[in-house]
Amino acid sequence: MSIVVHVTHEAIQKMGGIGAVLEGLLTTRSYNEAIQRTFLVGPLFPGADLGALDSVLYHAAAGIKETPHASALSDIETTYHVELVYGQRRFENREHNITTLTDVILVNVANSNEDLTGKFKWELYEHFSIDSARYESEWEYEDYVRLAEPAYHALQVLIGEETKTPVYIISHEFMGMPLALKTHIERKNGNTAANMRTVFYAHEVATIRPIVEGHTGHDVRFYNALDMAKSQNMLIGDVFGDPFWYYKHALIDKAHLCDTIFAVGDLVVDELRFLAHPFETFPINLVYNGIPAFELRLDEKLESKARLQKYSQTLLDYRPDYVFTHVTRLVKSKGLWRDLQVLTHLDSLLTSNDKTAVLFILSTEIASGRPHEDIHEMEREYGWPVHHKIGYPDLVGAEIDLNNGVSAFNLQSKAIKVVFVNQFGWDQAACGTRMPIEMEFMDIRKGSDAEFGQSIYEPFGIAQVEPLSFGAICVVSNVCGCCGFIKHATANREVSNVVIADYTHLNSSPKSLENVLDIGLVERIQIEVENSRDIAAKLLGRLPRKPRDVEDMIKEGYEIASRMSWEVVVKDYFLPGLEQALK
Repeated sequence: MSIVVHVTHEAIQKMGGIGAVLEGLLTTRSYNEAIQRTFLVGPLFPGADLGALDSVLYHAAAGIKETPHASALSDIETTYHVELVYGQRRFENREHNITTLTDVILVNVANSNEDLTGKFKWELYEHFSIDSARYESEWEYEDYVRLAEPAYHALQVLIGEETKTPVYIISHEFMGMPLALKTHIERKNGNTAANMRTVFYAHEVATIRPIVEGHTGHDVRFYNALDMAKSQNMLIGDVFGDPFWYYKHALIDKAHLCDTIFAVGDLVVDELRFLAHPFETFPINLVYNGIPAFELRLDEKLESKARLQKYSQTLLDYRPDYVFTHVTRLVKSKGLWRDLQVLTHLDSLLTSNDKTAVLFILSTEIASGRPHEDIHEMEREYGWPVHHKIGYPDLVGAEIDLNNGVSAFNLQSKAIKVVFVNQFGWDQAACGTRMPIEMEFMDIRKGSDAEFGQSIYEPFGIAQVEPLSFGAICVVSNVCGCCGFIKHATANREVSNVVIADYTHLNSSPKSLENVLDIGLVERIQIEVENSRDIAAKLLGRLPRKPRDVEDMIKEGYEIASRMSWEVVVKDYFLPGLEQALK
């Protein structure tokens, strides 16, 4: 048995990908059988909803001191001029009747002791050559550096300094690196960290994302440059310039000092090895993300699809043969324009086959969603979501460009129409009265014939393959980390349920690295247009023609998803990875 400490910004509630990973890991039987105690450590953000905790055992500012460690925690607050919250958070997997109660430590560093902070920053420089002065204007950097020492001592108090139980400090992304480095300093000094091991959990490589997203060549340019640079023994700084302008890079550059590294995808491993020479031979462990595996009957699938078809009939005046979906965050990395490129080719193919389809894009820049009354008013006034207007409460930010692309496609298409639903939620209350009253969110997952997810940067991509067990065809790009796990789960055989779009393949080998770095908008679009034609043809060939085909897709999809479950991830990847840290 061991103790695991997860350091993350999602310590009290799920806000994104890391929260989904924590939920997946902590609600498996294998995790609970192997891990004696779990801590979640993170910042105490202004306005944080402590009601999300199952209980609060220490919060001196609120007069709560219901732990025998209250005096020791108070001493830490006094020394470091911080505010601590210690409580517990519950994770539940109702389907498998699993409940996990975790300890939570939150640290408010808004008024932290400047002298001790300066001393710790000097130690980071002295031991690891991290120049914190370069990043003092970055609040995220400051938050996690200032959190490290009080969090370390709070852990010592709550765990007990004399325990011999292995304690794993897991840095989810850059956020836990200062605490991991603090642990290394204490181990080096022969203090109280002999039983502690550190893990860097790479959910992405933060240095790489802005390079891919920030250049019009996107993944086509970057991954071809990466391959060519590796063949010439070059590192990221040799190709893309000094990356230390970025505060996240300054911390993840030291991840090789951890006792082990977890990477959520095969390309994440390659990206890490591209950062610096010490990563090239470091034993990086693949720890894929898991996906849900739900058993679904044919009639349930068809019932959900019928609701989506009914919605299309109401909005567009036709009942489509096929329903396509893309449920995603509205960010550049998701490559939403590629959906329209594939559909452009597929439209003519479906027309010649006398078939129709609809694509529902569920995505918004407003993560909390729009007020329901605004949605209902826009629906009444001008026919939202088929029609949109620029400006809140309708289109804002990147929604405008996406809707321009959708509108242009709909003007030209014959067999396929796209409906852009810029809202959070998928029921009548959230999306208007034209949506069937019986519709619920799971219908857009269960009823889909194909889910798109052709990202330009996607370390794993849980959402892209969530509908697998519901019999959907998952159309993903080859840079998605889930492709590696799919290959493991299918013994590298081609299956009907997954279409992998390769947009990084160049028709001719580049003559030099400079040629690759010159790939820009024109070259990328040309490649996307050509390659999306093949994707459309492949998708058409795999779409189900009769109920028996749908039933076969459900069966195979469930079998694949079952081999990609969180239980499999914990048993075959996560726990063996922790063992690696002890060697």
